[in-house]
Amino acid sequence: MATPPGQTPPPQGAALALMTLALSLGTFMQVLDTSIANVSIPAIAGDLGSSPTQGAWVITSFAVSNAIMLPLTGWLARRMGEVKLFVSATLLFTVASWACGLAPNLPMLIAFRVCQGAVAGPMIPLSQSLLLANYPDRKKGMALALWSTTVVIAPIFGPIMGGWITDNISWPWIFYINIPIGIFSSFVTWQILRRRETPTQQRPIDAVGLGLLAVGVGSLQVMLDKGNDLGWFGSSFIVSLAAISVVAVSFFIAWELTEEHPVVDLHLFLNRNFTVGAVATSLGYLTFFGNVVIFPLWLQTQMNYTATWAGLAAAPIGLLSVVLSPVVGRILHRVDLRVLATFSFLVFAGVSFWTSHFNTSVSYFQLFMPRLIQGIGMACFFIPLASMTLSGLSAEQFASAAGLSNFLRILAGSFGTSLSITLWQRRSILHYSQLIAHLSAFSALSEHALRHLRHLGLTTPGALTLLEGTVTKQAVMIATDELFWLSGVIFLSLIIVVWFARPPFAVAGKSGGEH
Repeated sequence: MATPPGQTPPPQGAALALMTLALSLGTFMQVLDTSIANVSIPAIAGDLGSSPTQGAWVITSFAVSNAIMLPLTGWLARRMGEVKLFVSATLLFTVASWACGLAPNLPMLIAFRVCQGAVAGPMIPLSQSLLLANYPDRKKGMALALWSTTVVIAPIFGPIMGGWITDNISWPWIFYINIPIGIFSSFVTWQILRRRETPTQQRPIDAVGLGLLAVGVGSLQVMLDKGNDLGWFGSSFIVSLAAISVVAVSFFIAWELTEEHPVVDLHLFLNRNFTVGAVATSLGYLTFFGNVVIFPLWLQTQMNYTATWAGLAAAPIGLLSVVLSPVVGRILHRVDLRVLATFSFLVFAGVSFWTSHFNTSVSYFQLFMPRLIQGIGMACFFIPLASMTLSGLSAEQFASAAGLSNFLRILAGSFGTSLSITLWQRRSILHYSQLIAHLSAFSALSEHALRHLRHLGLTTPGALTLLEGTVTKQAVMIATDELFWLSGVIFLSLIIVVWFARPPFAVAGKSGGEH
């Protein structure tokens, strides 16, 4: 496809590689920041004279503001231009990161995290949109592969990097490391793409839609983040947040469907492939991310793994994903995307069922292998589904579609975190109560175990403590296995969803210019 008259040709060769690196680093930095602070909360809270519970707002504040801004990407891009918006967001994110590192107290850190999350909203969808805009049609699959690699790798390495930096340097450096990356990403992107800015439209601000979105999504995100700590609907605070969220989101949907210049284009759901792709991606990510949260928690609380080693046990997912993603990108236009997505979910389901047979004697190698194989599924997860989600849309809808689909994915990740932790804890308590019932003074099994432990030199109280700890460990192990088994069932079910999509799955050309 030839470049339209008067438009700067798309980057080629070294310029294309540099642009890809800059956009990918911007995405990596933003995704990394959603998880890198998690393991540093105790150190941050202690240093700033707060409790770990109060320190958790460092994570919640970022998630809430980020979730609100993600769906606004398309509207903002139409007003500012995609290149200018991405560069501005990356620079402001860099400044906010610097301010977070300098924060003298917790309220100031939370305020800067709110700013950081808000300006980060457009970065992921715009990096996706700009890559597709500047790659030729035959290489758009490769562009999606490069983009998806950063989305997969960053959440895995975030806790490892956060733990190492906090242990060996100091917690402000989990924010300071963004400064050189942000400067490089914004500078290179502007230098290469400033003459390829997208058209702008001065649309009026949909203040009502924006307000309803902020209230509805903000309430929902806080509810998800704090629900488990406060006992879910046993808490009047959680009930109030749920009611506010339902009312605000309901009015938001009704308003946006009738508004002439909506802040979020909900009509995208009329596109069959967008809806199928967004639903499959969101539910798959919900299940996957729930496992990502539970896996290291189980290792650290029950298997005596350190934060660093728990991260290293999870990290193998990224190894084969990085190697295979470019291969998947190259064959994307030759293979039915439904077949690739089906293969991905089959791998995820197989690994989940495999993991559901773990016991308390599992070795690091036994943990390593299924996570390594899961990387094969990851390579076939994001890339085909992202392409499916954007297929059949016009070039002008890319930013809106990417923003809305990424918003749904991230919101699903929050659901996955909250639901998995709640289910895991409640099943652990149930199994503990069932197992502990067998330990009594009148149980032959208990008496045999106690007699054996006393023979080994333990006192009766010491033996009872050891038995209680063993029961707890076994109860949590059973709950963990159940959660992975349920994940396998969900992954198999998503295969049905994928086949509701209909070809062709070509992503519309936007750049002009095969090269």
